[in-house]
Amino acid sequence: MTDSDNATTPGADRRESEDWWRTSIIEMTPGVIRYRGYPIEDLIARRVSLAQMIWLMTRGELPSKGQGALLEAALMAAVDHGPQAPSIAIARMAATCGVGLNSAMASAVNVLGDVHGGAGEQAVELYQDIAARIDAGGSEADAVRAGLDDFVAAHGKVIPGFGHRFHPVDPRSAPLLALVDEAARQGAVSGRFAAIGRGVEGHLAAKTGKAIPMNIDGATAVIYAELGFAAPLARGLFCLSRSVGILAHAWEQTEQGGRIKGPLPRRLTWTYDGPARRAVPAQDGETQ
Repeated sequence: MTDSDNATTPGADRRESEDWWRTSIIEMTPGVIRYRGYPIEDLIARRVSLAQMIWLMTRGELPSKGQGALLEAALMAAVDHGPQAPSIAIARMAATCGVGLNSAMASAVNVLGDVHGGAGEQAVELYQDIAARIDAGGSEADAVRAGLDDFVAAHGKVIPGFGHRFHPVDPRSAPLLALVDEAARQGAVSGRFAAIGRGVEGHLAAKTGKAIPMNIDGATAVIYAELGFAAPLARGLFCLSRSVGILAHAWEQTEQGGRIKGPLPRRLTWTYDGPARRAVPAQDGETQ
């Protein structure tokens, strides 16, 4: 093979370089910025909100007014839950290490995983599975029961989106569901996932003999499912929402000061449950 066999024309090289990354999200050249085809100056002039912009960037089109308002409510409602939440605590501890706001925020977002931060995604998956069972001809009650049974068999007894460690009744859930109901009356959403979420809540109460109310993750999952977001995006949306609280706490801690604050005050220590003090054994050739 000769060098000429591998030769390309200048035009082909340029096209290969331009095609290295392909995106339908943004067009940007000197003096031009367009998101999904919309000029940024027009989006600014039309006062497109951040929630509407999130929809545009992730979905490709602008939402209706009602859809945008519902998304904004979900994002707003989950911004913070106090320093007892691991992500918030990590942001504050990181801020006392002198890493700067961006690193404190990154440290916090990086712990939003399956257990802390993933319940919304899991709840959307559960709701969508139940909806698929209904579409296949099952009754809502049968679909809820079968969906929950399969979820528990696959993932364990903790049902994402229901019950709360601190709140007997999560104060955020009912207002969010009321907004979904209103949006359904106005035709912005179908309302079917709100019915499914309530069906899960009712089934859990009947099965356990006690109320296990829907929490913020279950309520926002209803909204994300109603709005047609893919389940993995529910976790991304939660990360965006919680980043607001993370930023606020990291900044507050920065202003408060403090150096290298760990999870406990210095006068308190952790519980040690290892061996009692003992002698180091002699090495080969040594005597005690």
